Amino acid sequence: MTIADSADVNTSPPRHPGVRERLRVAASVAGTVLATVLVLVVFLAPPPDEASPLRLLRIPVEAIVGLGLLLALPRRRARTVVACVLGAVLGLWAVFRVVDAGFIVILQRQFDPILDGSFLSSGVDVVRHSLGTWGALGVVAAAILLAVAVVVAVTLAVVRLAHVTARHRRPTAVTVGVLAVVWVVCFATGAQLVGGSPIAARDYLDRLGQERLSLGDRAAFAEQLGRDAYRETPGDQLLTSLRGKDVLLVVVESYGRVAVEDPGIAPTVTSVLHDGERALAASGFSERSAFLTSPTVGGGSWLADSTLLSGSWVNNQQRYVDVANSNRLPLTGAFQRAGWTTVGVLPGTTSTDWPEGHYYDFDRLSTFHDLGYAGPKFTFDTMPDQYVLSVFQRDDMAPSPRNPVMATVVLISSHAPWTPVPNLVDWNALGNGSGFPTPAEKLEPAESVLTSNPAVVRANYAHAIAYSLSTLLSYVEHYADNNTVVMFLGDHQPVSAVTGTTTNRDVPISILARDPTVLDRVDGWGWQNGLVPGPDAPVWRMDSFRDRFLDTFR
Repeated sequence: MTIADSADVNTSPPRHPGVRERLRVAASVAGTVLATVLVLVVFLAPPPDEASPLRLLRIPVEAIVGLGLLLALPRRRARTVVACVLGAVLGLWAVFRVVDAGFIVILQRQFDPILDGSFLSSGVDVVRHSLGTWGALGVVAAAILLAVAVVVAVTLAVVRLAHVTARHRRPTAVTVGVLAVVWVVCFATGAQLVGGSPIAARDYLDRLGQERLSLGDRAAFAEQLGRDAYRETPGDQLLTSLRGKDVLLVVVESYGRVAVEDPGIAPTVTSVLHDGERALAASGFSERSAFLTSPTVGGGSWLADSTLLSGSWVNNQQRYVDVANSNRLPLTGAFQRAGWTTVGVLPGTTSTDWPEGHYYDFDRLSTFHDLGYAGPKFTFDTMPDQYVLSVFQRDDMAPSPRNPVMATVVLISSHAPWTPVPNLVDWNALGNGSGFPTPAEKLEPAESVLTSNPAVVRANYAHAIAYSLSTLLSYVEHYADNNTVVMFLGDHQPVSAVTGTTTNRDVPISILARDPTVLDRVDGWGWQNGLVPGPDAPVWRMDSFRDRFLDTFR
């Protein structure tokens, strides 16, 4: 080769990548960017109650540790296996955070997989009640497929990042080292972003610490259940000052403090209560009212019911199961032991298998399938409160002769979605429910309150609560007598679509009777006169009610 030939070779124009090659590189870069964003979002996405884009600027210690581990593996196969394991764990964490977000939006608390695992089946029951069996199966199948897709996507993202960082080992190692130093400094100094979020994030480790504490909850709660002052009390020493009285404990679904205090809701509700006071006063009734603090909010009515009747703080599903399997004396059991016929009227219980029900010592239990409703469907797709009370009156109160009755009645027309709601009709025209006119409004699933116009949701809530209360007060006016004592209360505050940002968990409670000796006994409680507790009314924890009631009427 001559010098001229060599010059020709060296000065030939360089090769440029073709369009296909440039697209491949761009796609590779885009894939890496998307993988990085996905992983960071899973690590750093804020919960719904703390939503702020600034939280994505934090430094997750778990990501630093994970990258360091992957860099320490020199072989591609080992790195791939470890990346798959880490990716699957992170994907499951992403699914967990989605469930967590649902709990925060609806129940205003985090999901605890140790204590709330069986709670998910209750959520499926609500969906089945709204959409039917096949609709619920479709929702469950879609949720499972979505969860699998999330785990797969996150796993693939972690594997991709593992190989990219391995190809750029030195700059990655430097970056990891710098981030580790920054994290330690920020953690030591408590440095925060605007809004109070710590820069040194450790969300995953913090939740693991919470779950560790949850593991000890059952033992601690079992000890609390064992401390029961009334477990061995003979029946002839219980409730002696209520002998001969019919006692009705009525739980009004979602009747929260917001119903009597929120300026946009309270006028609709309190007008019903004040009208009821006046009507009942003409019949000789008097009332006292206060607040109880519920262990739950937005849902989980059975947790509140268990807390009220057992006198123990039941704030998660595992505690609910543990109470049901304990020998702690429920309030209903105290009445049964003392000689009352105990009745449970639970129209929202649609399952034919309710193993926890044995705990409450009901002599007679009427659930959805026992009440024989054949009328049109209304809110929550069960039956109107007026029908429930009419069947209770016919089957449990009207027969004569009979023992005094202690009844636990749950009214559910005020269950979300709070529309459509029936109107009161003639008590004598109810029959099997066909006396209710078919509503013009479309029946929506309960979860629709989370996506509907908040102003409309709040108005519907006020109307539904007003219906439930007016129905109950009308029942008392029509059927109660000198030997009737009625207590009614809410189980929990409604969802945040109604309450807004408040964290208050109080529910109103009222007791009314015609016999003045009954209310004379509760004067020591300090409850306020009337059916509308004021802002300064006493507030008790709901689990304290059982013992105070049994102490007062011993």
